[in-house]
Amino acid sequence: MKDGLRQRRSDFSGRQVHRITRSCFSLPGIHPFLCMVFLVLFLSALPIADSSAVTIEEIKKNGVLRHLGIPYANFVTGSGDGMDVELMALFAERLGVRYEFVGTDWDRVFTDITGKTFTRDDGNVIITGDAPGRGDVAASGITVLPWREELVDFSIPVFPTQVWLMARSDSPVKPVRPTGNLSRDIVRTKELIRGRSIMGKTGTCLDPSLYGLERMTDRVMPYCGSLNEIAPVLMEGVADLALLDVSDALVALQKWPGRIKVIGPVSEMQDMAVAFRKDSPELRGEFNRFLADCKRSGTYTRIVKKYYPFVFDYYPGFFRRR
Repeated sequence: MKDGLRQRRSDFSGRQVHRITRSCFSLPGIHPFLCMVFLVLFLSALPIADSSAVTIEEIKKNGVLRHLGIPYANFVTGSGDGMDVELMALFAERLGVRYEFVGTDWDRVFTDITGKTFTRDDGNVIITGDAPGRGDVAASGITVLPWREELVDFSIPVFPTQVWLMARSDSPVKPVRPTGNLSRDIVRTKELIRGRSIMGKTGTCLDPSLYGLERMTDRVMPYCGSLNEIAPVLMEGVADLALLDVSDALVALQKWPGRIKVIGPVSEMQDMAVAFRKDSPELRGEFNRFLADCKRSGTYTRIVKKYYPFVFDYYPGFFRRR
C-alpha cells in the first residue's frame, strides 16, 4: 500500500512536470529562460524524497545496506575497520547485498537515520521538520538513552558500557576503592568532582547534565570536538577531570599507558546497540536474529576480542548472556 502510494506520488509529480514544461514552452511570447526559472522554482517546492530503505525488500532492491557510522573508539576506527564495521558488513552479507559505510557525526546521526530534524527541550524531543535519510542502520558504539529511544528503535544490546570519571595520572584525585555497591561507588565518585573542572560532551552519553554533575561543580566545560580527542585534551591539562565511557577509556588506557587513570563510575551500567528507524521493525528483527546467530557461532566473541580484548575482564556477566 505504502509503496503504491509512493509510486502514485512519483508518477503524479512526473506528469505535472511534463505538462507544465510542455505548456510553458508552447505559450506565445514566453521567453524560454523565464520558463526554465519557473520550472526550477516549481521543482524546489516539491518535497524531498526520503532515501532511507525501510524494509528488507527495499534494501535488497537497492542492493546495498548503508551503515551510518562515526569514527569512535574501536567501533569505527576511521581506517575502514572496527567492531561495528565488521558486524554491519556481515549483516549485509546475510541480507545478500553490498555493504556501504556512510560517515556522519554525533550532531546529525539521528537525523540521518530517521529523516527528521529535532530539538531537545528539558529532556523532551521535539520534531521540527523533515530531512533526507542517509542510511539504513546506525552503529558506532551508540549508547541507549531515553531521549534517543523517542527517535529510534534499538537492537538487542551489542556491547556493555558505563561512564567513568577520568583524570591524568599525576592528578591528586585518588581512585575510588570499590565497595561492592555500585550506587555507593557512584556517590563517592561524584563527591570528588566538587570544586574541580570537568569536561564532557553535550548530546552524547558523556553529557554531564545526564548525571547531575552541574550540581557538583560550576566548572563544567562542554567539549565540542571529536569524542576520540577527549583523552588527549585531558592529558594536556585543559580540565581537571573528564567523562569517558568504557569503550573509549579502554582504548585510551591501552594507547597512553601510565598517562591517565580511572577515578570511578558516574553512571549505572548501560547498553550500546544498533539504531533503526521506528518503521523498520522487520530489519531490526532480522538483525537481532543475526546477532544471536553470531553469538552462538562464536563470531561475535571473535570480533569483540579483536577490538576490545580486555572488556571481558570488566564485564564478564554481559558476555555470558545469550
